Amino acid sequence: MSSKNSPRSQPVGVDAGASLIKIAAWTPQGKLALESLAGGAYRAAAARLLELAESGTLGAVLTGCGAKALGGELQGEARYLDEFEAWGLGARHRLAQVEPPCERFLLVSLGTGTSALLVEAERTRRVGGTALGGGTLLGLAGSLLGTRDFGEILELARQGDRGNVDLLVEDLYPEGLPTLPGALNAASFGKLAQGLPSQPADRAHALLGLLGENVALLASTLAAQHDVTHVAFGGGVLRDNVQLRDLLVAVCRMSGQQPLLLEDGEYTGALGALVHTRLSPSTLGAD
Repeated sequence: MSSKNSPRSQPVGVDAGASLIKIAAWTPQGKLALESLAGGAYRAAAARLLELAESGTLGAVLTGCGAKALGGELQGEARYLDEFEAWGLGARHRLAQVEPPCERFLLVSLGTGTSALLVEAERTRRVGGTALGGGTLLGLAGSLLGTRDFGEILELARQGDRGNVDLLVEDLYPEGLPTLPGALNAASFGKLAQGLPSQPADRAHALLGLLGENVALLASTLAAQHDVTHVAFGGGVLRDNVQLRDLLVAVCRMSGQQPLLLEDGEYTGALGALVHTRLSPSTLGAD
């Protein structure tokens, strides 16, 4: 590939994750075009990228755990970018219009697992994370709900009541406590430990609660530790997931932070890789 984009070059950013391969590109009209393929579909993704380039030169920047595998299918027609740096660039691009501007914020990426990144003017660095993420949701859903289909899980959760599965403070202290609200979750899935019956919809709702509460509490703790007010959330687990999004927002606000939900948040890394194609090629970190 040429050391810089020629007039016929098609810049493309790709985040090759474990679950999805996300692609971001500019249209001839300058608009952002986003699409995705199944994780691991490297040959199909390479064919799609070459199709996007048409008769021109492909100016691709790849990031994510599958970047090198996808790069192999492209036979060297790509550059590589650190995944955390890509997410930082993508989030900064999305938040450029926020008032007041976010010069420094915590970025929480909910993918197969969850990473928390401190995004500053000159750098992005990982400051924490958890093994809880989309992999947890799908893995446990397979055992608890009999399905690993993301859409089915969300539909079940919309019909459920996690209070039939989680052990609440009011279940332990019916007379109430002066310091804790009765509706507060005391133990995720605690009622199952007591042998109480439950419905799949209730278990699905509780699964989202388990994920959301723990991720949001970790994010709030890290935000306080690093003295940032804004917490931006993105990642594939949030796609069409209104209940999880609402829970993340509620917990962060309760903890004193200002939560931000990134538009098309699962494409943040791909968008960052695309933004990076506009930078000096010498900074692209090819290896």
